[in-house]
Amino acid sequence: MKKKYEKPLIFKLQTGVMNKYGSTPYYSRITRRGLDGVPIKDLMDKFGSPLFVFSEEKLRQRCRDIHRAFSTRYPNVVFGWSYKTNYLSAICAVLHQEGAIAEVVSEMEYDKARKLGIPGHDIIFNGPHKSMEAMEKAVSEGAMLNIDHFDEIYDMEKVADKLGKKIKVGIRLNMDTGIQPQWSRFGFNLDSGQAMHAAKRISGGGKLIINGLHCHIGTFILDPNAYAVEVEKMVRFSYELEDHLGFKIEYIDIGGGFPSVSKLKGTYLSPDIAVPSIEEFAEKITDALYQNVRPGDLPKLMLETGRAIIDEAGYLITTVFASKRLPDGRKAYIADAGVNLLFTSFWYKFNIEIDREVPCASEPSIIYGPMCMNIDVIDEGSLLPPLERGTRLIFSPVGAYNVTQWAQFIEYRPNVVLIGKDGTVDIIREAEDLTDIERREKVPERLRQLAKKPSEKGKESGAKK
Repeated sequence: MKKKYEKPLIFKLQTGVMNKYGSTPYYSRITRRGLDGVPIKDLMDKFGSPLFVFSEEKLRQRCRDIHRAFSTRYPNVVFGWSYKTNYLSAICAVLHQEGAIAEVVSEMEYDKARKLGIPGHDIIFNGPHKSMEAMEKAVSEGAMLNIDHFDEIYDMEKVADKLGKKIKVGIRLNMDTGIQPQWSRFGFNLDSGQAMHAAKRISGGGKLIINGLHCHIGTFILDPNAYAVEVEKMVRFSYELEDHLGFKIEYIDIGGGFPSVSKLKGTYLSPDIAVPSIEEFAEKITDALYQNVRPGDLPKLMLETGRAIIDEAGYLITTVFASKRLPDGRKAYIADAGVNLLFTSFWYKFNIEIDREVPCASEPSIIYGPMCMNIDVIDEGSLLPPLERGTRLIFSPVGAYNVTQWAQFIEYRPNVVLIGKDGTVDIIREAEDLTDIERREKVPERLRQLAKKPSEKGKESGAKK
């Protein structure tokens, strides 16, 4: 059999020199034969490619590490699992087994949590869009609702009238914590006085009782001191509400935003240097609490950790389908997974591992997905050796936001599996087929009779002659 030939490309080796691809030596790369003791080949043979894989052991351990970091420093901590980060039922079940309550931002997520058996009083309901029906249901079942805007105050008062009782609510805040961009979309601004104005409006209405404060300052926060500023401002505001309006604040919910060990595009430092440890965040947050609360007062500290728990427990295994040489000389590969499955690839540069040793020099390469659109690029430039068709690429960490933001576009969505501690592999979401895509479609009767093909029309015309 004739061997495949490719015209050689000559380029200058600059091993150890920093460039836009990082400082990875040209002959150094990471191979991965398996995940949690299960061979990559076995996973591919049984479940197909592409394939999302989650490690239950890593997920549980990360959850425990984060809980330990806070609970050993502060005695009144509650964790809310952020459903929007990854709301696969099996993933949520693992986190709930570890003691997390549910944090949801829509009626869909609320219903999902209730179906999983989470009682209303163990659900935090955030988000800027809560229908009257959703609010009434959540209030009736004892959920914690955090008000996002003035219109929601009016809606909640209507719910209170309908149910014939006063309702306890939290209010969402936004503020300057010294980082950019400043998230000002959600809640009432604290620094301008808008939050106090909202609290006075609630107090004047006499139908709602503020018993909690919520704030989410952003995502992938790399400065632990920003949380210290957030906590200080929230505690001070809680005492203003108590002293001037008579509201006793029972919980301070500081949201999420803790980073995983991921690399943001455009940064040069590796995650192990750039990303602070969870202990650093916990120390800053709990210190700020102790320094600002009044003697004997220990309000409940609530966290809505998502990315920091799940991201590093998730992998996506893909297969090289084809390769080509681009006009600028770069090697390009087409994989069977793209931005339809890895939406976060627009912001993060994933670790890329291959399933075999390739004893050749690496070169700057680009990895495209299978989508028929130019933006389907899952890695804009990494040093990769020559990869044969059929080579498996393992992307990580991909556990956060990808299976909630993925798109049913052009390709079917694949199997998702969970590897248990004993090596058991379970499908936690089955691969799609055409029935999933068309199940809710309706074709009007007048369109069921398809137009005849031009060739058939010609045949009819000839037969009549």
